[in-house]
Amino acid sequence: MTELTAAQIRAARALLDWTQPKLALVSKLSVPTVRRMESARGPSASTAANVEAVRRALEEAGILFLQAKENRDGGPGVRLKK
Repeated sequence: MTELTAAQIRAARALLDWTQPKLALVSKLSVPTVRRMESARGPSASTAANVEAVRRALEEAGILFLQAKENRDGGPGVRLKK
């Protein structure tokens, strides 16, 4: 499984118009954990289990994560599923 960046998590949450408490609730994590994951530079600062919980919650809500090779601009990104 590929890693998520903090920026991808913030962007995905913004696309869904979710607050940090909403993401924490849906992913079954604490708000401080979500805040810490989003404040990192580069890869999200958390355990693999926490990253997977966030990924699953956001993907189930309609987010598609794009890795650098899938994005024409060359960096990781996010978009809503069609």
